[in-house]
Amino acid sequence: MTIGHYDTTSMGAAQEGGIPATDCQPLQRLMTVRRQQGLSRRTVARRLNIEIEQVRQQESESSDLPLSVVYAWQKALEVPVAELLVEAGDVLTPPVLRRSQFVRLMKTVLAISERTKQESVRRMVQTIIGQLVEIMPELANVSAWHVVGKRRHLSELGVAAQRRLGEEVFLNRYE
Repeated sequence: MTIGHYDTTSMGAAQEGGIPATDCQPLQRLMTVRRQQGLSRRTVARRLNIEIEQVRQQESESSDLPLSVVYAWQKALEVPVAELLVEAGDVLTPPVLRRSQFVRLMKTVLAISERTKQESVRRMVQTIIGQLVEIMPELANVSAWHVVGKRRHLSELGVAAQRRLGEEVFLNRYE
């Protein structure tokens, strides 16, 4: 398993998000696995107890992260650590890909269950949930897709929140 070339001369450039690699060879695939698991950056940031910007920095394929950070991601994404590291010609292993597909399916079924008002649909969904848990018992701990996320901190606001609006926007045009 190749983690990539580690350039010790760039140690002084260490940032909280990791050390940028000097050669553009991917070192890890946190973003790929996160997306396969159907998790948002916000969810991962909450699980890691860090800011979304740090998640974005760490997800960069060229970020040379300490093992402690990789293991934290492994715990947050609930995948084997080997799946987070890059190997030549690497793709997600079939079991991890299958697991991520089942997790997404379970999230969708649970979301349907939460939103339906029809008893017949609710019974059918409960049957599907039972069958999915029978296939993969760890799915019993999965939660539905979030409809509304938590309120954002000022540091998480997008570019639109930082734009200055002119006074003409607030003038009543219908006077």
